[in-house]
Amino acid sequence: MAENEKQKTVGLVLEGGSMRGLFTAGVLDVFMDENIHIDGIVGVSAGAVFSPNFYSGQRGRALRYNLRFCRDRRYMSLWSLLFTGNMINKQFAFYDVTTKYDIFDNEAFIKNNKGFYATVTNMETGQPEYFEIRDVLKELEVLRASSAIPLVSKPVMLDGKPYLDGGISDSIPVLKGKELGHDKLIVVRTRPEGYKKEPFSAGMQKLITRSYRKYPNFAETMIHRPAMYNETLATIRDLEQKGKIYVIRPPRAIQLKTIERHAGALQEAYNMGVDECKKQLAGIKEYLQQ
Repeated sequence: MAENEKQKTVGLVLEGGSMRGLFTAGVLDVFMDENIHIDGIVGVSAGAVFSPNFYSGQRGRALRYNLRFCRDRRYMSLWSLLFTGNMINKQFAFYDVTTKYDIFDNEAFIKNNKGFYATVTNMETGQPEYFEIRDVLKELEVLRASSAIPLVSKPVMLDGKPYLDGGISDSIPVLKGKELGHDKLIVVRTRPEGYKKEPFSAGMQKLITRSYRKYPNFAETMIHRPAMYNETLATIRDLEQKGKIYVIRPPRAIQLKTIERHAGALQEAYNMGVDECKKQLAGIKEYLQQ
């Protein structure tokens, strides 16, 4: 029995959601505390940006730098959008924070990484792609693409092709997680049970079509995102009911702005992730041992 359990692999699927991703960061920190073994991660947007800290073993890092810089216009702001074209500042948020202000342990990540994929959306095709990241410092542009919010971000060029937020084409990459063949799959959501996306208004659809007229496939994918998201939720519910995946979700809506200046609100989202994961530890361990 013990020998069989050693052979099982456990995958993580991490939803995005901008600063709601701090809920996920709290969950991952409890996983570290409890020595829960993870063999592969598929993340999207904030789920991709915050999760490398799991493999680098840097408990609390995602919360720490977000608390430190949430009021700094160099990090994420309308000022950055106006002067750089990116609401999330490319140089400061991704490169300076990572290499100067809260240094990412890339050596530990490379040593412990057992498989890490970041989801991005190809603007030419409108389809999701999954980049395997083996070296965070060399592949920060992939993480930047995964979290590049449409309408407030410039396209991120990867291998000569334009990409934006992976959440547009695959908000919760559970099917990719299944495709990777893990025996057990844990999905961490950042929306509570019962949440559904509403269709875009006619005005917003026109704005999307106009803004991305050079990329009609991307515009179409973005307009249909609410329907695709809700279809994914149905798939997750079905897999969960059949015991094929384990889902951790917030017990209530996380009230955060895209640009959240209040450190207390960020701390609360993180604490919610910690508390919810601790409440579910027995269920998680039982699922992994089945």
